[in-house]
Amino acid sequence: MAHRAPSGRASAAAPAPSRRLARRVLVLFTLSLSCSYLCYSLLCCCGGPAAPRARCAPARSAAAAKKLLQKSRPCGRPPPAEPPGSAAPVRRPREPPAPPAGSPPGSARPGAKRLPQAIVVGVKKGGTRAVLEFIRVHPDVRALGTEPHFFDRNYDRGLEWYRSLMPRTLDSQITVEKTPSYFVTKEAPRRIFNMSRDTKLIVVVRNPVTRAISDYTQTLSKKPDIPTFEGLSFRNRSLGLVDTSWNAIRIGMYAVHLESWLQYFPLSQIHFVSGEKLITDPAGEMGKVQDFLGIKRVITDKHFYFNKTKGFPCLKKSESSGLPRCLGKSKGRTHVQIDPEVIEQLRDFYRPYNIKFYETVGQDFRWE
Repeated sequence: MAHRAPSGRASAAAPAPSRRLARRVLVLFTLSLSCSYLCYSLLCCCGGPAAPRARCAPARSAAAAKKLLQKSRPCGRPPPAEPPGSAAPVRRPREPPAPPAGSPPGSARPGAKRLPQAIVVGVKKGGTRAVLEFIRVHPDVRALGTEPHFFDRNYDRGLEWYRSLMPRTLDSQITVEKTPSYFVTKEAPRRIFNMSRDTKLIVVVRNPVTRAISDYTQTLSKKPDIPTFEGLSFRNRSLGLVDTSWNAIRIGMYAVHLESWLQYFPLSQIHFVSGEKLITDPAGEMGKVQDFLGIKRVITDKHFYFNKTKGFPCLKKSESSGLPRCLGKSKGRTHVQIDPEVIEQLRDFYRPYNIKFYETVGQDFRWE
């Protein structure tokens, strides 16, 4: 029995399964390519080969893969700019905290309160206030304006209390304080040494006779009813017995007080300023102070002018206002008149102490 040839419709439908298979392969290939590109983009934007590799979730459809690809941006390119009129918030960099009050102008950091690296320890009525005011002009120095009296009167308050009084300084700056009574306080050398054995000490000295008269003049202005200078200076003037228990006399015995300091500090850590030269040559004396502190010589002749009324040098520009500034009314006041014979007796008394002081410090102050 002869078979019939297949009809034309059946012959045309034969290749349909092959076309469907080709479409499926094409879709799978497109999804595979899209997924590979997405994974590559994510890995690149998250930090490259060194970044931890996360598994890429397969896209459910070509449309979903296309959306993901549109959201991811190529590596190394900036994000697209917001279109005009966009309501997207603008991110602003955080402002650094403002420096606290008292910080040096223009400082990048607020600084910190530190224990002093240098202390003006004496002597009263020697010129300590002048040294402090002059050295404060230097940009690498920050000084406490008041006298804290920590090592003689307030030691029981502790070092943290002492530190809290100090001005804020940068790492490159030196903290300085001044309390002239330290020099004649027996406990002060040991206490300062226990704080820091590297502390630099500044001592402003002056002719002890002139210093004693200046000391008395200041006290007299506050207590007009005190005894005369002669009466306080001598136990028996006819015998030339000086009363060393009177503080104004005792302070000028520099060699005696220095012995206590040399038990804890070498001479290389103590700088002696001439009170007389501080008046006649302030720039020269302050140059030596700057050398001692290890800072550049910034304070020079251009910072000073001589005030004829006060008989004392003044700053052309002060640290705070940039205006000319002289020391207070108590500085440069006229001394009381003292009997020349009393002055001569006191010179004789101080002479051996002065000579010993010159020999110890290796400097002749020419008070004789």
